[in-house]
Amino acid sequence: MSTVSQPLDISVTLPLAFDAALQRVTTALQAEGFGVLTTIDVQATLKAKLNEDVAPYTILGACNPKLAHEALLIDPQVGLLLPCNVVVQATADGTRVAAIDPVVMLGAAQQPALAAIAREAQARMQRVIAALRTA
Repeated sequence: MSTVSQPLDISVTLPLAFDAALQRVTTALQAEGFGVLTTIDVQATLKAKLNEDVAPYTILGACNPKLAHEALLIDPQVGLLLPCNVVVQATADGTRVAAIDPVVMLGAAQQPALAAIAREAQARMQRVIAALRTA
C-alpha cells in the first residue's frame, strides 16, 4: 500500500534581495494576524559559533495569539509545536520563503480537536504566501 505524503511547507521563491523579502514576509504575516516572536539569524549564528560563511538565512517564529490560545486550551502540550516557523533563505534565484504547514505540524499532536485550528492557521499561512506571490 502506498501513501501520499503531504508537503511539509507552503513556499515561494521571490525575485527579491534577502532584506527586502524579509521585510515583506513580516508585513504579510502581520496582515494575517501573526506576530514574530523570535528571529534567528542562522547566518550570523553559524559565523559566530563555527566561523562558517553561509548565505543569509533567517528563521522567524510566527504566532497568531488567538489560534495559539485556542490550541493550548485544547492541549497544553501543543506548545511543543509552536510557534509556526517561517524560513527566509537567500538563493541563486532570489529569496525562498517557506512556512511550516500548520496542518502537518499540528497533526503530530494526534488530537482531532485541533484540526479546525490547524486548518485556520493553514489558510492564513497560505494567504501570507499568496500575498508574497502577488506583491
